[in-house]
Amino acid sequence: MVRATDKLTVALPKGRVRETSMALLAEAGLSLTLSDQARALRHENSDVTMFELRNSDVPTYVELGVADMGIVGKDVLLESGCNVFEPVDLGFARCRMALIRERGAHTPITRVASKYPRVTSDYLRRVGSTAEVIKLSGNVELACLTGLADAVVDIVETGGTLRANDLEELEVLFHSSARLIVNRTSLKFKDAQLRPLIDNLRHAVRAGV
Repeated sequence: MVRATDKLTVALPKGRVRETSMALLAEAGLSLTLSDQARALRHENSDVTMFELRNSDVPTYVELGVADMGIVGKDVLLESGCNVFEPVDLGFARCRMALIRERGAHTPITRVASKYPRVTSDYLRRVGSTAEVIKLSGNVELACLTGLADAVVDIVETGGTLRANDLEELEVLFHSSARLIVNRTSLKFKDAQLRPLIDNLRHAVRAGV
C-alpha cells in the first residue's frame, strides 16, 4: 500500500520527452536532477525518485504503483490499456494516429500492419472491419509498399515520410500528445503532494499556450 510519507516516484521516458517533461515539472515546482553515474536508470532526489524507462513501460509502472506518476504519449497510453488517472494534457509531443495506405489504392483492406495492435483492433472493430492485424516493430509504412499489408496504422507528425513514399492518410483515428498519468491509489494516499502538482501543471500548460 502507498503511504503518504513515502517520497514521490516519477516514471519518465528516455529521450526528448524526458527533457521536456523535466522542464515542465520544474516549472510546476518539482525539480528533478539526473544522477552523475553514467547510464543510471534511477535518479534519487531529496523528495522524489525518478525512473527512466522505455516509453511503452511508463503506463505499466504507474498502473502497478511502482511509480506514483508518469508522463507518456496518449498513443502509448491507449495501446497499453492501463487503468490510470489522466488529469493533464501537457500539450507537447503532438502527433496523430492515422490509417495509411498507398495513394490511389482502392482494393479492400483485408490486412493492416501496426506497432499499435490494440489501437488498430479497436478501430477496426469500431468501423465494422474484419481485417487481420499484423504487429510490426518499425518502419510499418514498408508493409504497404511491399504488399505485406493493404494499410497500416501509425503515428504521423509532419507527414514527410508519407509524401516521400507516395502514401496518404485515409482517416485520423485520434490526436495524441504527452499526458500526465497518476496511479489511482497514490492519488488517494499522496493527495497532499500530487494535487498541488497537478494544479501547477495545468496552470503551466495554460500559460504556455
